[in-house]
Amino acid sequence: METKKTIFVEKGNYEKDGKTFNRYFVRGTVRGVELEAGVVPPDVGGYRVLDVVYGSGKEAELILTPYEIKDDSGRTISGNTYSVRTVDEDGVVYECKVKPARESDKSMLQMLLR
Repeated sequence: METKKTIFVEKGNYEKDGKTFNRYFVRGTVRGVELEAGVVPPDVGGYRVLDVVYGSGKEAELILTPYEIKDDSGRTISGNTYSVRTVDEDGVVYECKVKPARESDKSMLQMLLR
């Protein structure tokens, strides 16, 4: 039986133009190289949702949802959608969709998930 590996998205900060902003990322090591894959919400309003999901915490579980669709020519396209999830002390689930921040982050995330 395969054991599910739990992966967490960390919440950190960065500064730009004298202001502090949140950033979200997955860290890991692949072939001896430390990687950090950034994730972002699907739109700007998603940052407010992420504030609720994380609450006062600094990490949330990464949830992968596989998908498979057929295009008009009958070709099958498959991949994963991503979201982050936390559960509070009362068992209430908070979740927000995310996506890799850049194409390079998508590649790094795929390597980290193997």
